[in-house]
Amino acid sequence: MARENRALPDDLIYQLTLLCGRCKEIFLAESMLLELEPPWVVVGNMHGYYDQLLRLFKRCGDLPDTRYLFLGGYVDKGRRSLDTIVLLLLRKTQYPDDIVLLRSNHEEASMTRIYGFYDECKRRANVKLWKCFMEAFNCMPACALIREKIFCVCGGLSPELTHFDQIRQLTRPTVVPDSGLLCDLVWSDPHAESGWVENDRGVSYCFGPDVVQKFVESMGVDLIVRSHQVAIDGYEFAADRKLVTIWSIYNFKGEIGNPAAIMRVSEDLEVKFEVFDRHSP
Repeated sequence: MARENRALPDDLIYQLTLLCGRCKEIFLAESMLLELEPPWVVVGNMHGYYDQLLRLFKRCGDLPDTRYLFLGGYVDKGRRSLDTIVLLLLRKTQYPDDIVLLRSNHEEASMTRIYGFYDECKRRANVKLWKCFMEAFNCMPACALIREKIFCVCGGLSPELTHFDQIRQLTRPTVVPDSGLLCDLVWSDPHAESGWVENDRGVSYCFGPDVVQKFVESMGVDLIVRSHQVAIDGYEFAADRKLVTIWSIYNFKGEIGNPAAIMRVSEDLEVKFEVFDRHSP
């Protein structure tokens, strides 16, 4: 890929359209709710921080020896969204069983028009390529279950979700709707109050510790893993440690000074967190 802000040659743009098409096929062959066996490295939002993604791969290990589960949030906000998503899609075609790419609210046309990916595609390539990425995003899986005990999702829970078959039965290709199950999975957030309340984002809901407890009991899971919000210490537990938020970009926007984190899930489902920043080896 060309350096940041450089226009891509026509032959490369064509190859990227083919890459998007191939990934559509791979995503559609996967379940909307992936059922996985450990081990995995679980990664939170990357948002176009391409250099940090490269460092993360170097730090945590190369595919396929290290297997990665990304929770979504690949594009927008950062300066190199195009490079970031291309690298991840390439890895998906090379190692389809060893890298999982879940969908977030930013893998959606309306969000990319606001937060930068559309403009980057238009500047470095063309709108046609952007549309190809949107078509691939519309086929991404929404959630994953690691050995039936660790539920992975970008956003959070939904008041509509009472059985995992509801996720499996979601049809694709699809845009993220303004409400409903898929919307909540990529948009909702935990909060400290009980029950369900409207989300300050203007979309979906916030859910309380009681909702988390009911979910883990009724669904038979031990832990909910999500991203979608900056965790000021890299990761943050809630709901009596039944839910954890992981954020994998350090010094987000160059002003927060936060560390990043990833979560390792071992073959026996032991969970360990690694926290790092720009000074970490």
